[in-house]
Amino acid sequence: IISGRIGKVKLNADDAYPFEVSENGIQLFANNENGIIYGFETLLQLLKADGNGYYFTNCRIEDEPRFPWRGLMIDVSRHFYPVNVIKRNIDAMLATKMNVLHLHLSEDQGFRIESKVFPKLHEKGSDGLYFTQNQMKEIIEYARLRGIRVVPEFDMPSHTTSWFLGYPKLSSLDTVYSVERTWGIQDPAMNPANEYTYQFLDKFIGEMAELFPDEYFHIGGDENNGIHWKKNKDIQKYMKENEIKDKHELQTKFNQRILKILIKYNKKMVGWDEILQPNMPNNIVIQSWRGKEAMIEAAKKGYNAILSNGYYIDLFWDTERHYLNDPIIKDANLNSDVEKNILGGEVTSWAEFTTVENVDSRIWPRTAAIAERFWSPKYVKDVDDMYRRLETVSFHLEELGLTHIKNREMGMRRLTNNEDVNSLRNLVNVVEPIENYTRHRRGEKKQYLQQSPLTRVVDISYSDAPIARKIRKATDEYIKKYSSETTEKSSLYFTNNPKQYLINELNKLSNNHKKLELIIANSPVSKEIKPLSENISKVAKIGLETIDHLESNKKFSQKKEQELLKILTDFKKPIAELEIRIVSAVEKLVMVASGE
Repeated sequence: IISGRIGKVKLNADDAYPFEVSENGIQLFANNENGIIYGFETLLQLLKADGNGYYFTNCRIEDEPRFPWRGLMIDVSRHFYPVNVIKRNIDAMLATKMNVLHLHLSEDQGFRIESKVFPKLHEKGSDGLYFTQNQMKEIIEYARLRGIRVVPEFDMPSHTTSWFLGYPKLSSLDTVYSVERTWGIQDPAMNPANEYTYQFLDKFIGEMAELFPDEYFHIGGDENNGIHWKKNKDIQKYMKENEIKDKHELQTKFNQRILKILIKYNKKMVGWDEILQPNMPNNIVIQSWRGKEAMIEAAKKGYNAILSNGYYIDLFWDTERHYLNDPIIKDANLNSDVEKNILGGEVTSWAEFTTVENVDSRIWPRTAAIAERFWSPKYVKDVDDMYRRLETVSFHLEELGLTHIKNREMGMRRLTNNEDVNSLRNLVNVVEPIENYTRHRRGEKKQYLQQSPLTRVVDISYSDAPIARKIRKATDEYIKKYSSETTEKSSLYFTNNPKQYLINELNKLSNNHKKLELIIANSPVSKEIKPLSENISKVAKIGLETIDHLESNKKFSQKKEQELLKILTDFKKPIAELEIRIVSAVEKLVMVASGE
């Protein structure tokens, strides 16, 4: 039995859905279609099977989201993804009860939406890779039917190089522009002292406001270094005449003009931290990327705010770190009115190192854990249980068409020329890409370009290597018997025999290099991981030797301990932009075997 009414896809929709499963059937109630959709998703999660068939366990659930803004930002500008990729990610968003798809549609590296008013934007700034307006309407409707809003972002006044190929009069510097092929903060910016800029943006925003029905419109507003503004004499004259002291005040003037245009078209402004400047009215939304402090400051001043700091999944953090990052800071002492100004959060998937092939594996399944943070009560934060459930969720996401599992396997087959994939898989299971934006900051000879093929081992690796994590967890369980500290809770994975799990996995890794070396010899692109593979084998052997000492009630001398720890420290150094993620576990074993 379902009761409800047609729901609108908008902020603060009623998403609650109590339901009951009993021997008499299933009763699902909701105040609108959104709640019904989420109720069905929960029922799918509860469906079980055994030898007698499929069934639901009797239960009663009363569920509603903690935050009304539960978003995923997909950057389609640095690398473009076609409609089918966006659609399957929308399906995954529904499965994890997310409700805002934020599309980053313009950037120095590409302008990704058809403009019929200013066609040179997509004709000259996209390399032919863009969404037609009909395709975007298809995406918006596909999302709407799944209770998901689509919020467009057109970054301005900076990150705008691709605009200037077709319309150079928008720019602050009279020069010849081309689509940017490298990453990082660039100098080009729109000219805020030229009325043409606002006349252009009025027409453009009017066109996009009609295409995108959502009431929110994202203007970016981040990372303007002001260099081209300083080089433009007219802009400097404008600043002097209007007593504008710096680039921040000038950008505030720009944002105020854009806000008037948005209000004209019944849109609400969203922007990154940088738009939070004095004299900006509090009817705008601040998306915090630089730190929670900016979000708290905005909320206290009466602004609505969204947290993205801590949810940047392109930083290659493990799932636990994202999962425990809460939009409401425990010790911030915010009153209830201020807390209401924090609308929720957004996962951000920037696309420097993602392609159609690996984008799903960079977003999922980690984003499912963050989605739970946006939906569930604050006290739901059992990390072990999260990982246990995440394995099942990952499997269900693949059923929806996500490629995060199968494309990694495909990548390994390519790297090994379809030979011994198992030996490469063993390596991939215990390494992770270097964290944060370290990959961006390599020497010029190795600088990444937009066209760089992302087909190396680092590009198929996990952000949260599963076997490495389990080895670290098993190590913690195993060394408990050597510790005076006691814990009431045992691991969900290793209550039976963590020692045997460690021995089995370390034995596998200690012998893996001999097999993988044969594959590497015939794979030019994989030669860079040869020393990494050797080091993994050595780390595993140190772990096995240490367990043997512990089981024999022997202790390492201080000299031996220091020698081993020095070796292990050397093994922490990245190779091929990858780090071995079991070194810390073996370090713990060594210290315990030394009496620490």
